[in-house]
Amino acid sequence: MGRIVRTISKDASVVCSAIDGTDIVSEIEKIHGTSAVVTAALGRLAMGTSLVGFGLKDEGDSVTLRINGGGPIGSMTAVSDYMGNVKCYCDNNIVEIPLRPDGKLNVGGAVGTNGTLSVIKDLGLKEPYIGQTELVSGEIAEDITEYFAESEQTPTVCALGVLVNPDLSVKRAGGFLLQLLPFAPDESIDVIERNISKISSVTRLMEQGMSAEDIALMTLEGLEPNVLDDFEVNYRCDCSRERTERILKSLGEKELRELANDEETEVKCHFCGKAYKFSSSEILSLIEK
Repeated sequence: MGRIVRTISKDASVVCSAIDGTDIVSEIEKIHGTSAVVTAALGRLAMGTSLVGFGLKDEGDSVTLRINGGGPIGSMTAVSDYMGNVKCYCDNNIVEIPLRPDGKLNVGGAVGTNGTLSVIKDLGLKEPYIGQTELVSGEIAEDITEYFAESEQTPTVCALGVLVNPDLSVKRAGGFLLQLLPFAPDESIDVIERNISKISSVTRLMEQGMSAEDIALMTLEGLEPNVLDDFEVNYRCDCSRERTERILKSLGEKELRELANDEETEVKCHFCGKAYKFSSSEILSLIEK
């Protein structure tokens, strides 16, 4: 299971949520059979989306982050509920490109930089809120930081990291999302900048034994932080046969009759890979429902 911990400064002007997403990203690799760089990219996006989702207010709220940077991964999508439970998928699960000069996985090269980050918040209103910004680096954390600064005018620091073992299993995965409220004093900003400058890598801190709580408190060191929340989060797909039926019905009568020409129709969930099978008679019955 994953874990999200949210901390707040004593004056309530700065909030930081940190995630240990090792189990979540391990599940992504298991479900999607991703290559190393795709595991890192999709894992970062999933954890970033989880952190954004954890900031939603009401049960039933959800947020979708979608990136298409023109790189070999293609489009990447992650969806989180208001508790940070997340699911994701991408166009191409296997991408093999050279490492960066520093020997690290080239996530930016796999994702690409010629594209956008879209954030869709479904808050139970008539229409979802949709924001979009140009990609900065394709490294995902920087792109999320830029989105909040440009689209929501919220000073934000996002850091995300995934360590992949030689056998493609996930060694460590984590990150944090720190945000300053409009009334944050300059002194708090100076303290945050000093704290962040000491953090070279989230996964390195995790390798040293630090927990999500430790990291969240570290970012607010000097501001007398307190822990607000500490919750379990998971990779969770909410697909069902009933939901799949609704999707099929939305295709319309003409297309359903064409599908009914086949003895069996299989619909596979992008997020978890579960397959739902419908006989010809079941497809025809959807027309009458």
